[in-house]
Amino acid sequence: FVGSDCTQVEVNPLAETPEGDVVVCDAKVNFDSNAEYRQASVFAKRDYTQEDSREVEASKYDLNYIGLDGNIGCMVNGAGLAMSTMDIIQLKGGAPANFLDVGGGATEDQVQKAFEILNADPNVQAILVNIFGGIMRCDVIASGIINAAKEIGIRKPIVIRLQGTNVNEAKTMIEGCGFKMILADDLEDAAEKAVGVAEIVSQADKIQVGVKFDGFQL
Repeated sequence: FVGSDCTQVEVNPLAETPEGDVVVCDAKVNFDSNAEYRQASVFAKRDYTQEDSREVEASKYDLNYIGLDGNIGCMVNGAGLAMSTMDIIQLKGGAPANFLDVGGGATEDQVQKAFEILNADPNVQAILVNIFGGIMRCDVIASGIINAAKEIGIRKPIVIRLQGTNVNEAKTMIEGCGFKMILADDLEDAAEKAVGVAEIVSQADKIQVGVKFDGFQL
């Protein structure tokens, strides 16, 4: 267990044969991803076809991503802030489409890739970016989003709430980037706007009509 850097071994169920032998019918074994460099033979057996393609893509860029069943894509820095963001989305009547933590030291490339993953998800009808700039600078987040928008275009409404380091510079970048993005004053305001926009898109989809926001064509 220790020698293979296991984090979990779960054997269930066990069965006994008529001869009295005990047979393992199923098992789940997890390994510490931080030990991949010394457990190459173990990680070589990883079957990516059995995993969520979005999570696989995110892992290539060291992004913490977990796909969920909702329609509001979330990009947040910090696991605690990500959890509270998902909670307030649900409190306002919406449903998060993912858990996505870009971390405190994300680069522009990582932010751009995170945005691309959200933008490409067919279940996502609105994107909520919630960043508290302590270690993570708000202008780096803004630059990554803008670069992604330039490369792949904006197909979904984006609500952005920024606070902290270089927040004024980030807001200036967003306002002058040429793309329409919805800025929010606080997390509650951001959640209300994201849920409202996602609901409009959802209702339009149900009756099979297009909907156009200022700056967005859906």
